[in-house]
Amino acid sequence: MNGIKKGMIVVWVSFGVNIILFVLKVWAGHVTDSLALRADGWHTLSDCISTVIVMAGMQWSRKPADREHPFGHGRAETVAAIFVGFFLIMISFEFGQEAAHRLVSHKGALFGKTGVIVMSISVVVKEIMSQLSIRTGKKIKSDALIADGWHHRSDAISSLIILIGIFFSGKIWWMDGLLTAMLSVYLVYVSYKIIKNAVLPLLGEAVDEETMKTVKKIGEKLYGDNLHMHHFHIHKYGRHTEMTFHIVLPEQITLKESTELTGKLFNEIKKETGIIATIHVDTKSKYVSNNLR
Repeated sequence: MNGIKKGMIVVWVSFGVNIILFVLKVWAGHVTDSLALRADGWHTLSDCISTVIVMAGMQWSRKPADREHPFGHGRAETVAAIFVGFFLIMISFEFGQEAAHRLVSHKGALFGKTGVIVMSISVVVKEIMSQLSIRTGKKIKSDALIADGWHHRSDAISSLIILIGIFFSGKIWWMDGLLTAMLSVYLVYVSYKIIKNAVLPLLGEAVDEETMKTVKKIGEKLYGDNLHMHHFHIHKYGRHTEMTFHIVLPEQITLKESTELTGKLFNEIKKETGIIATIHVDTKSKYVSNNLR
């Protein structure tokens, strides 16, 4: 089973779980007259919407490269993750306004056993979905699926906060409003993390140390310490990654030898990391001259 199919299975499971939890939370919120429970229910529904966005992003990213998009459509998932982040921000502001209104009007809630049972189920199920989505997303290199996993975790944490607050709600009338306000602030933080992680690759980022060490080890394994690799750049398009770097070769090397050497290096990097490398060859004298300027 390929990565996309694994991701789509996780996404469909997420969608079904979210629908069930949404109905349970909203029902429990109406039964107990709890704004926090209803708000958490709508947070769960936002998971459904974000899951639909993730589905669309993953489907679009499967399109092969074409004339207008020579590196494929992998960044469609990154765009989907950004949409998830901004949607969460809108939800968080809505909850914040409702929490403020409830605190000003001195309105509390009686959670009872219904709230305890529903929130306990939500904490366990949503953390399981979070682990599944994040691990699968990292395995198949899907930004959108990882973002959806963090969305699941935000729901698990918000449900846990409400569950803890339920045990104090009988003595503290403003607990429901406070929990809703805390949920709103947490959602803003989660949104920031999702958007930041999605935007950085679009803006361009440095090659991480682990990737650079891996590529250099491949060069050393093939050609020993004589192959000097430098000037690394990386460009990510979803699961497709392009890297450019320079190598320094002796001046007496022939064009045929240089082509064979870079070809072997290209193939080994692609085999071990999946990265498509563009390798620029410098002569030793040119490299020394450029670094003396």
